[in-house]
Amino acid sequence: MNVIRYPNPEQWDELLKRPVMQVETLRETVCTVLDRVRAEGDQAVLDYELQFDHVALSSLEVSAGEWAEAELLVSDELKESLRLAHANIHKFHASQQFTGQPVEVVPGVTCWQKAVPIEKVGLYIPGGTAPLFSTVLMLATPAKIAGCREIVLCTPPNRQGKVHPAILYAARVAGVDRIFKAGGVQAIGAMAYGTQTVPKVYKIFGPGNQYVMAAKQQVSLHDVAIDMPAGPSEVEVLADATANPAFVAADLLSQAEHGVDSQVLLVTTDEALISKVEAEVSAQLSRLPRRDIASRSLENSKIVLVRNREEALALTNHYAPEHLIIETADYMELAAGVVNAGSVFLGSYTPESAGDYASGTNHTLPTNGYATAYSGVNLDSYHRKITFQELTPEGIRRIGPAVEILAANEELDAHRNAMSIRLESLK
Repeated sequence: MNVIRYPNPEQWDELLKRPVMQVETLRETVCTVLDRVRAEGDQAVLDYELQFDHVALSSLEVSAGEWAEAELLVSDELKESLRLAHANIHKFHASQQFTGQPVEVVPGVTCWQKAVPIEKVGLYIPGGTAPLFSTVLMLATPAKIAGCREIVLCTPPNRQGKVHPAILYAARVAGVDRIFKAGGVQAIGAMAYGTQTVPKVYKIFGPGNQYVMAAKQQVSLHDVAIDMPAGPSEVEVLADATANPAFVAADLLSQAEHGVDSQVLLVTTDEALISKVEAEVSAQLSRLPRRDIASRSLENSKIVLVRNREEALALTNHYAPEHLIIETADYMELAAGVVNAGSVFLGSYTPESAGDYASGTNHTLPTNGYATAYSGVNLDSYHRKITFQELTPEGIRRIGPAVEILAANEELDAHRNAMSIRLESLK
């Protein structure tokens, strides 16, 4: 990891740069795949599965037999852990239910909102180097709570044409309706446009590599909504002299093993902590099965020494991390000052992995600085809010003259007349 001591605020932009996402250079490839999926449907998806995922499929949908087989292949221990995680995720997200109350803004004018579920949602679960069955729970559980009528999921199969059984089991636990064997750009296209087999959805959720991100951005221009812009995963640990170096190193490495383009950042007010953490990172890294991936990720990562807690907090809000772990003596005070972060983990005994799996919060979060403007996935992500209003004759009299004046000054006479004709009818 690169160590930077006491950078000035003018240096922060350069210092905090993420690994470059080459979305523009991918656009031609992405558009070619999307256009063919739109035109040819299932056959294009099957062809691209052979080309990109190296598997020859006769059909895309996971069969009832494959769902049943997964039940037998997942260990009881993993099933129990998945059910515990699902219960916590369900409890936390169910607590986010919106109840709109009618508001009488003036006598005779009442306004309210109603939360309505998005009817059809598509979930994308990456393949790659790890089976992300936890992401199935994170995306499908709130969709089910929200009341989405159709929940479909796309994920790339292995070379034998099978979906990982834990993904299938998690999907059953969380309430997914249908699963399709498709990965990458072709999966995003299938859900965005619909094929002979894969239904068109209204919103797509889920993480992915640069190609998936570029595809999501492309289809969101005209065809479907997406959850958020998302890139490689990242974590910041904010620590002081009271932090446990072994805990800090473990937190950094738990993020670094995600992928070679992940970024980890340690911000500290304590010079002595740096060497202790570096020693722990080296020791723990040597024992990790995914040490090659983590090592490459650490090449993009930094340790930043700052002068005081105020500077630490200012730099943190400037960075807007996806995950923020605060391991300081005054973590609750610092947490109160956090305004830009996806998800915050407080104290020495709250690792990011708790939120990644089983604490109940959602791990699908804004990356690449988008936490300045986006929330992580939550129950609201699966709802639309429809507004209603009702005016009585008294309400017309109360706000009608103001509406007439405002419409007239915008030179929208038909707008004014729609109110004037009602005012006249009350005389």
